[in-house]
Amino acid sequence: MSSHIALQLAGCEVWLLADKAIYWPEQQTLLIADLHLGKAATYRQLGQPVPHGTTADNFLRLDQLLQRYTCQRLIVLGDFLHARQAQNTATLQALGDWRRRHAALAITLIRGNHDRHAGDPPPALSIETVAEPLLLGPFALQHEPHAHASHHVLAGHVHPAYRLHGRGRQSLRLPCFVVGERVSLLPSFGSFTGGFTVRAQVDEKVFVVGDGGIWEAPRSGS
Repeated sequence: MSSHIALQLAGCEVWLLADKAIYWPEQQTLLIADLHLGKAATYRQLGQPVPHGTTADNFLRLDQLLQRYTCQRLIVLGDFLHARQAQNTATLQALGDWRRRHAALAITLIRGNHDRHAGDPPPALSIETVAEPLLLGPFALQHEPHAHASHHVLAGHVHPAYRLHGRGRQSLRLPCFVVGERVSLLPSFGSFTGGFTVRAQVDEKVFVVGDGGIWEAPRSGS
């Protein structure tokens, strides 16, 4: 089981990574979607007993990816922060500490629906924030998975997941990439985000991630 799968997409080679990201070697760019930073803290403010440490886990996984791949730029396909409550002292301090470790990294956020409510990251973080689509090479980088007239869309928002069936009624749902002819979906990068079960259409391929590996799902799954 591989840690990445190289694909030719819209005439470019991109790598689908087992840690729920895309690496574009030609551009030395890492693409992720749907971090939802501060989501757990937001729920705790509402009195919900949700897990601690999800923000730290997100940053640890990002650190590992940035160490493994040569990256000049990080592009977030929306929903960087979960809600206005995510702009709390603890979350912003953790984000600031992480940003200082990667001060030379160019970061672009394409606003998603949660970002519009949460507000842009503080200017001190030096994160470029733009509206969708961001056209880069043959790709339209978006949050919403709407087809573009001239570019292949890479998007988030859906948090796609694939259901693997075992014996009897046993099943397991894992994050996945969905690669289509005009629109491709990234799984949610965030550690506490949930997922929406998808079924591959005729013109789509599904690549499942789990246990440090990535593989193409069989057509017969659901």
